[in-house]
Amino acid sequence: MLKREESAGYMTNWAARLFTRAIDRRIRPLGLAPAYLPIFFALGDGGSMSQKDIVGRAAVEQPTMAATLSRMERDGLVARKADPDDRRISLYALTPPALKLVKDVQQAAVGTNRAALAGLSTEERATFFALMGRIVENLVRLDAEG
Repeated sequence: MLKREESAGYMTNWAARLFTRAIDRRIRPLGLAPAYLPIFFALGDGGSMSQKDIVGRAAVEQPTMAATLSRMERDGLVARKADPDDRRISLYALTPPALKLVKDVQQAAVGTNRAALAGLSTEERATFFALMGRIVENLVRLDAEG
């Protein structure tokens, strides 16, 4: 019988839920939700992107991204404008108030990662990231196979 502590899926999911709760505690006082982080990371440099490009960068499903961008637009965190090269495409950018939060969002992410990796040596961290990268590659390949 498989023990949950020996299940890669279970342990990864558990860690992801704990990461989400930890980051939520850090950004909730800013009026933000964890679902907004991929958009902050994609647009935090002050640039703009299409929804399709944000989806590709964030690795989330299109309907989820559409709902998140709608909430962020409603909350005054992103602005939408037509792409000057193709007016059928909307470009999204963080609003000035959201851009003021980018540094706090980055600090929250760095702090959460630092806490999660506490006690791991430099070598252990490198091994962790290398192994997780390989796992992600395997799962991306499996996903592509359908």
